[in-house]
Amino acid sequence: MIFLITASLIWAFSFGLVKGHLTDLNSSFVAWSRVLLALPVFLPFLRFRFLSIRLATHLFFIGMIQYGLLYTCYIKAFQYLDGYQVALFTILMPIYVTLFDDLYQRKMKWTNLGMAILAVLGAAIIEYEKGISLKHLIWGFILMQLSNLCFAWGQIEYKRLRGKYTHLDDKEVYALLFLGAFILTTFTTTLANGWSSLFDITWTHVGILVFLGTIATGLGCFLWNVGALTTHAGALAVMNNIKIPLAVLISLTVFGEETNILRLILGGSVMVAAVLLSEYFRNKSGEVVLSKETEEILTKETEKVRDQ
Repeated sequence: MIFLITASLIWAFSFGLVKGHLTDLNSSFVAWSRVLLALPVFLPFLRFRFLSIRLATHLFFIGMIQYGLLYTCYIKAFQYLDGYQVALFTILMPIYVTLFDDLYQRKMKWTNLGMAILAVLGAAIIEYEKGISLKHLIWGFILMQLSNLCFAWGQIEYKRLRGKYTHLDDKEVYALLFLGAFILTTFTTTLANGWSSLFDITWTHVGILVFLGTIATGLGCFLWNVGALTTHAGALAVMNNIKIPLAVLISLTVFGEETNILRLILGGSVMVAAVLLSEYFRNKSGEVVLSKETEEILTKETEKVRDQ
């Protein structure tokens, strides 16, 4: 759990930094830069022992989606939303995490759809009187949900993969995920003609990108996935939202963004209620939250602690 909390604290500052200092650069280029700068964190540890071509390809594909496509959509959303809005719109992540976990266990909980609609209502309450165009709000919201879906799927898929290949060492294979993300963001940056941003970079841009790439993306994402290995889907879903109140508070205070506080509290409460109700209905139904693979991981980790 300490890994998840640490990652959340790191990420809380990234929203305001991106919105306040990087929106003048091409969004695809920013996503590519974050992935590129995260690679040196993991490449020294990369080992190919115990890695078949099939397994390496699987890890590569997870990285393309969980980090490559995620950052492409996430950074683009800042073109339409404020930093605190981007942070707030990640609140649907728990619903997506439990949804993917349900799908893998061949179960479907339709209350998640209802809770997602309720969360959308909360977003509408927050922005009802704000001077943002409806078109921008819709595009920003859609991009953030695509980003959420990518991250939620990646967490569950990586956890399931590690459940099957328990002999793997996370730090020895994690570079493959970011190599996959690097290839995808290189492709999207080329399509978006984002390489022109190379001529617009300032030292401020460089400093922020280094922090976001090495610390927020590299260290933060590694801590998150390692923490997710020993946390059941329900607790993982809740931890996904630890960063939200922190990020909103930092964006409004440290980075000086403005909003209608009353509507923020009211709409945010509706969105939080959607997440809590989703967990309530899940627990009430008596469903087993842990998948077989996750139970095996937890058993092994418990044995390690007992042996120590």
